[in-house]
Formats: sequence, structure tokens, C-alpha cells
Amino acid sequence: MNRKDLNPEASPQAAFGARLRSSREARGWTQAELSTHMGISGGHISGVETTRKTPSLRFAKAADKAFGLTGTDVTFERQWREMQHGSLLEGYPEYATYEGRAAEVRIFETGAIPGPLQTRDYARAFANSAVQRGVITPEQASERVDFLIERQAALFRATPPLISVVLDESCIRRPIGGPGVMDAQLVRLLEFAEMPNSGLQIAPYSMGEHRPFSRLVHLLTMADRSVMSYVESETQGQLDRELTSVLPLMRDYHQLQIGAASQAESVAVIAQLRKEIS
Repeated sequence: MNRKDLNPEASPQAAFGARLRSSREARGWTQAELSTHMGISGGHISGVETTRKTPSLRFAKAADKAFGLTGTDVTFERQWREMQHGSLLEGYPEYATYEGRAAEVRIFETGAIPGPLQTRDYARAFANSAVQRGVITPEQASERVDFLIERQAALFRATPPLISVVLDESCIRRPIGGPGVMDAQLVRLLEFAEMPNSGLQIAPYSMGEHRPFSRLVHLLTMADRSVMSYVESETQGQLDRELTSVLPLMRDYHQLQIGAASQAESVAVIAQLRKEIS
């Protein structure tokens, strides 16, 4: 029987496959036996172990159930999520985990509505565009959207965090997915503004050079009052817990809020924009 040797460092997919194989062999299971535990064919398991097949979110969750990892910090699901986001956006999977437990979340975004506030159709428009460009498969597009919806559920939980969002004016003016999708997205923003734990402001173009940020900035305050930041470039994300570098961003965010339109003014702008695109 030929056995393909795996180099876990070759790619995230190879690391996933190698870990699946080693976990299976540690239990003394054949691929057929693991198939019984996971409810997934042995051929598909073989394909994932040898990188001939790409694991799905469903596959990762089934592996966690089979190996008793569900709810731990070392799940296959977490590794899968890192495969989806970690290669281009280092630090993002870890950030998303902290975001779901934060006491306060501050968000600035430019160019597009941030993930926590996106409707499914708005998010799907971005994912479908990536499929058309050949960046991801249709299955991966669906998984990305599902991941986003799960991330939103963690933010809007029974005891939600305080969420402050400042959107550059470009976020609401850039048409995504057609008039119907965009209108529903604007409605989602108006609904968010009515929530008791939310704050929504638009940073108008007129702020000009006084807008302190030029790219996405997320700031978290945890229940123990520790703080962290997450920023992105075009190809990288960075999670930072160092107080000396996070505090200046906190101060800049405060200045951003002072210069941005009030929530009442921002809601009026969004409502007027709905009329213009209808």
C-alpha cells in the first residue's frame, strides 16, 4: 500500500491533512473507521489527508466531533478558519475570537460596510465577485458568508458588547450588489442605529485630512479592561495587545468620533441616500 508522505509546512491545507492523519492514527483508526465516526466517506477523508481535496467547514466540524475537540481552543474548525483567512490576513482568526468575547467594540471602516453589519446578500456579492475572479470556489464563497453570519451572532448575543461604528462616507456611497441589495444594507444600518448598545456615525468626505485613519481599524476592550487593536493593509492583518501602541489608536478614534457626523445626522444621510437609490 502506497502512503503519501506529507510536509505540514508545505501549505495550510497540508498541515490540516497531516494533523487529520496523525489524529486518526493516534486513535488506531483506519480511514474507514474515521468515516464511521465523521459520517463522511473514507475516500473524502483520504483526499483531505493527501491534499487532493479541500476540507469544508462541515468536514472540520465533523472531525472535531469525532475526536472530541468541539468547544476547545484546538479545534479543526479553528484551523479551517485560519486556512480561509490566515494566509492573507494574519491575526484575523485570533481577532475574531476575541471580538466575540469583547465588552466594547470600536470599528472604523472605509470603502465597504464592515462585516459585523453586512447583510447576507451584501456579503454574498463580495464572495461571488471573488469566485468570478477565480480567487475562491463557489463552496468556499458560501463558507465565507456562513462564517460572517456566525461572527455576527457572537457580537449580537444575549448580553452584547457596546459597539461603536464610524463609517467613512465611501462605505454607504459605494454601490454593492445592485440597488435592492444596497437598499437592504442601508436598512440594516438604520436598524443597527436603533439598538440600545450601538453607536453609528458617518465620517463625511468634508473631514478631509482631519480623518485620522486611512484603513480599517478595530479596537476591543475586554471584560478585564485590557485593550487590543486590529488593523489591516491590503494583504496583512495585525492583532496588537501592546498598550503603548493601542492607546494612540484609542485617542485617534476619540478624535474621529468628535469630527464625524452625529448619529442623528448620520441616520438622516442614510435615509436620504435610500431615497436616491430607490
